[in-house]
Amino acid sequence: MGKLSKILSRDRSNGSPRLDTPTDLSSDATTEISHALNVLLADTYAVYVKTKNFHWRISGPHFRSYHLLFDEQAKELFDTTDDLAERVRKIGGTTVRSISHIQKLQTVQDNEREFVAPLDMLRELMNDNKSMMTAMREAHELADKHKDIGTAAMLETFIDGAEKRNWFLFEASRTADETGH
Repeated sequence: MGKLSKILSRDRSNGSPRLDTPTDLSSDATTEISHALNVLLADTYAVYVKTKNFHWRISGPHFRSYHLLFDEQAKELFDTTDDLAERVRKIGGTTVRSISHIQKLQTVQDNEREFVAPLDMLRELMNDNKSMMTAMREAHELADKHKDIGTAAMLETFIDGAEKRNWFLFEASRTADETGH
């Protein structure tokens, strides 16, 4: 029985077709990489919602700048969600299915406080992006271990985006004392 035939026969276990995509990756690779990408997907949604939340709630002298920054970053985050989920499917995995599933997988903490000072918003989002960068690098190592070049390449682009968001948040969060102005 060939590799594709084995995959297709797995699809029909228990009399019903499964969501499965033929891939040359091992089942261990599919399981491990899919899990790592689903955690990243959950965290991306969590940071997206937090960023939009801060976008809606920002106030103060830098309102316009921060409002626009948060909106731009939220869009960047949201734009990565489809690529993450589709990559999981391309390698034969299943992806998140609900808000509660996202909540179970996410490692980034939500912020439900009624008031958050603008500087605290910037620093919290900066830390969330740094956390995601670490998780993306770990997922990249996993992809490398399993010779999953597609996932590794996608993650390299996403790491660069997270580094840029982190840089912008850092620069925006610097106080006058830190900049000498």
